Amino acid sequence: MKIVLLGYGKMGKEIEKIALGRKHEVVLKVDENNHSSITKEQLAVADVAIEFSTPHTVVENIYKCFNAGLPIVVGTTGWYDSFEKITADCKKGNNTLFHATNFSVGVNLFFKVNKYLAELMNNYPDYDVSLEEIHHIHKLDKPSGTAITLANQVIEKLKRKSKWTLDSDLRQNDESALFIKDIREGEVPGTHILKYTSPIDDIEIMHKAHNRKGFALGAVLATEFLHNKKGIYTMEDLV
Repeated sequence: MKIVLLGYGKMGKEIEKIALGRKHEVVLKVDENNHSSITKEQLAVADVAIEFSTPHTVVENIYKCFNAGLPIVVGTTGWYDSFEKITADCKKGNNTLFHATNFSVGVNLFFKVNKYLAELMNNYPDYDVSLEEIHHIHKLDKPSGTAITLANQVIEKLKRKSKWTLDSDLRQNDESALFIKDIREGEVPGTHILKYTSPIDDIEIMHKAHNRKGFALGAVLATEFLHNKKGIYTMEDLV
């Protein structure tokens, strides 16, 4: 497949390595230096785009691909305020969008464990739940898209939680709020911890990424999955 990389930072470079290793061709690499000059014609020569840029450029990049009729895999987070409009426009234009807050197969298995545990905990009201996410200092969005997904899963399954917050004071005053502690340090690729605490004991589940390879491989697998497809897809469809 001929691939456009929208975003050529550390993730983009890792994706490139895996894509080339799987016999794909990277026909265009877009970063902050050439982002504004990319044309519809340049995008149209590719089979698919992989988007790992920034929350500030992702929406524009999605629409550039829609206008070029180019399927796009979106790994950037921080654009979900525009989610309903983008997905509606995708369907209206008969375009192709694969989106995920995290492309790691391990994380998507972790999502399933998280939902199952949250549902079980409805029977044990003595346990309060909190979420901690740790990422590298270069990550621009807080909390991470993966943390938001985890929090929303808990809210969906655990009846005593109805919203999430980054405000520790709100956590103390509102038992329905799920507190997310977001930490930015070093070059941590991504750690997420769900912790259920009671006066008697604690229960924790954790996913800890050792490097970016799992995310990059998942993004490339998503591009392969999209071959000859139209519509909107997620990692649920892939795994």
